[in-house]
Amino acid sequence: MKQIDLNADLGEGYGPWKIGDDAAMMRIVTSANIACGGHAGDNSTMFEALSCAKENGVSIGAHPGFEDREGFGRRRLPLTMAEVERLSAAQIGALCGVAALAGTEVAYVKPHGALCNWAAEVADVADAIVRAVVAVMGSDAALLAISGTELEKSGLRHGLRTYSEIFADRGYTSGGLLVPRGTEGAMIHDEAVATQRLLGFFESGLMPTVGGEPVALKAHSICVHGDGPRALDIAGNLRAALETAGHAVKPFAASIPA
Repeated sequence: MKQIDLNADLGEGYGPWKIGDDAAMMRIVTSANIACGGHAGDNSTMFEALSCAKENGVSIGAHPGFEDREGFGRRRLPLTMAEVERLSAAQIGALCGVAALAGTEVAYVKPHGALCNWAAEVADVADAIVRAVVAVMGSDAALLAISGTELEKSGLRHGLRTYSEIFADRGYTSGGLLVPRGTEGAMIHDEAVATQRLLGFFESGLMPTVGGEPVALKAHSICVHGDGPRALDIAGNLRAALETAGHAVKPFAASIPA
């Protein structure tokens, strides 16, 4: 039996605006990457998402991103490495503070959107994020990073407990990076297609790519984007199929006891 985690990006509303169905998703996934007030989220939204995760026994991750609500953190901003480090530390620290108020803890960090993709490609960006993780959470912190990327390498190089992530609803390039949004093949909205692709990956260790040969990846966790139009269908279908195939769906980072 192989253990695998199922994670989703949640807590991505702001004020009266809600994105996705956090409560329903938290009944399916085993880890929740919660927005920290950069690309989305505010104090109340963070508290609600943290409380929901605690209630459902879901492992909690900080999900820092570019401070760009208008672009939902999916536009790459021209920051210096010092600015990346400060941005990451401030947002991780904010979620840790609200988590303490909610009577729970942050178990890991996973960058969001364009910041994550930048760190996947550029070692200096990855190192800046990792330095922030260590500064706020200590050297025994856990990091969730896209498999095979510079962020994964940086986490391992700095001695963090580093876990590898693959995506259920995103297409891959032959270089192992995510196909840019807005490009053909970037998004997968059909739950049957997403599930079969992942089941095939677990048989072979090879991820299909858009216009190229399959690429070898590692996987401790599978991401489903909580803001997708069929996010609940994809996550629910995938979890059921994984369990039927004999996979134990559990958090990669320890759940926080109630």
